[in-house]
Amino acid sequence: MTSTSDHGRTRRLLNVVSLVVALVAGAVVFLPFAVDTSPLDAVILRVPGDQGNWWHALIGAPFFLAFPMIWLWSRTLFGDRPLTSRGRWLVLMASALSACGTVAVEVPFLLHLAGTSEWQRSLAIGAGLGIGVICVALLLLRGRRIPPTRACLASLTAAYLANASLCLIVYSDAGGSVGSRSGWLLTLVIVWPMAAELIGTFVGAFSAPLASVHGGSAN
Repeated sequence: MTSTSDHGRTRRLLNVVSLVVALVAGAVVFLPFAVDTSPLDAVILRVPGDQGNWWHALIGAPFFLAFPMIWLWSRTLFGDRPLTSRGRWLVLMASALSACGTVAVEVPFLLHLAGTSEWQRSLAIGAGLGIGVICVALLLLRGRRIPPTRACLASLTAAYLANASLCLIVYSDAGGSVGSRSGWLLTLVIVWPMAAELIGTFVGAFSAPLASVHGGSAN
């Protein structure tokens, strides 16, 4: 009983940390990521020099996945009600659309048209495509052993990390003051706890019996 109680408190603490990380990710949407341009600016094509195009819109949109992440982590902490099938479908569709957008964003890198250095190109391709492919494979392989809400969070986190990692690499050498790229700096901080949570989810999926997820709990 004591061990179960301790595990519950630890899990709740980790959920609180994950919610705080998601809230920071939500703030990043409105903060300058590079050249005083935020993900919101990129989506509405408000890019310096009127250079906004489809690429900027697609690379900015996945940052908005922070908001369904905030919603799901809040449900986990303040109710833990299982998602409806429609809710799960909407979350998975948002993750899938983001993943498709990231694949489209990778096209200039694959065709050597991005104008980045070779090391940036290689890392951007590896991060953007690698994270997505690995996580999709694991969800298909072990998704039924992950509680539904946690599986939805894993899909959102994977899609977010694939795009965020790509952006961190591409804009790693962007000039400007700390204030002009505060979104980049905060993203550099939050991707690590996100990645740790995602890894923990998949590690747990390889040891959890299928029966343990039938109740639909996120924990």
